Amino acid sequence: MRSSRRGTAHLVTEARRSRTEDIAYRERRYLIMMGFRVACFGVTIVLFASGAGWLAAIPAVGAIAIPYFAVVFANGGREPTSTRGFRAYEPNLPERYSPPGQTLPSSTPDPGQAADDSDAC
Repeated sequence: MRSSRRGTAHLVTEARRSRTEDIAYRERRYLIMMGFRVACFGVTIVLFASGAGWLAAIPAVGAIAIPYFAVVFANGGREPTSTRGFRAYEPNLPERYSPPGQTLPSSTPDPGQAADDSDAC
């Protein structure tokens, strides 16, 4: 009974992160984005105070837009990346070579040979 379970191999590289690891990654990414927002806000204040005019609007737009993306990225986790689930390992092996005139020991006839036999009649 154990041999049926061994017949399906899965690629380890497609395994998802653990739940704890995923939450920690999303929290770090959120904090980094919000830190960048604070920096943009600070640059906006410095530029506006120094009389840069419209140049101060560039980091201000970043400070306004970044929280939306930070929240969307932080909440967008643990959804399945693929609807297929695990993909079974399928080795990419070449077809077995048989020299001309020799046939492979198989139970299914070669479609090309069947067409050649019918033409000979």
